[in-house]
Amino acid sequence: MSRMTAILAGLFVLACLSPAHAASQKALDLRKADGLSEFSPPEAFLSGGFLADEMEPCYLFGSVKEFVASRKCPTTWLIEEGEKARIAKPASPDAPLEYTLYLEEDCPDGVVHYVFVDQSAMTPKQWIEWRKQFHKSKAEGEYGATKDRLEKAVSEGMKISGELRFIMKNGELSGNRTPEQTLRQDMNFPACYDLKQGAKLPK
Repeated sequence: MSRMTAILAGLFVLACLSPAHAASQKALDLRKADGLSEFSPPEAFLSGGFLADEMEPCYLFGSVKEFVASRKCPTTWLIEEGEKARIAKPASPDAPLEYTLYLEEDCPDGVVHYVFVDQSAMTPKQWIEWRKQFHKSKAEGEYGATKDRLEKAVSEGMKISGELRFIMKNGELSGNRTPEQTLRQDMNFPACYDLKQGAKLPK
């Protein structure tokens, strides 16, 4: 093998090993400010559907991986260092594991963070029980109807693995709409199930 051939072969190997996308300086600055590092979500989360309104969701979207594929700019999954340390510890049976993940979309006009909660380890029953400790007596009234709708969706074969809680651009909350409204009205990302009607939606 000639010296030139060896050099070219080495460059080819480096190119294959290099990441396809180098994060912008803005993205790197936001990661540092928020204590975020790269993370690989579990397949159970990526393959499931997600809600996009914490209080009274009307639709189920999904899957998470389909949402990621729909983004126009390079994306990276991130997690807070504290969350990474917490989920490394075994969860107690009465405290179902849920944790926050950031989907970073690094665009020329700014960095968007889609803030998800991975709840792929929860059943709908655990979903409502877990919130009672935060909402006390209001939980059943606020979430009871949603729980019933989620259970119906699950009984019809829908897989629910998390929630999209916030959308931020350049570190600031984006607009006054819920993520559900933003997905349907601004981003034209289709829902796959109508929770209030209890029916699957055509793709």
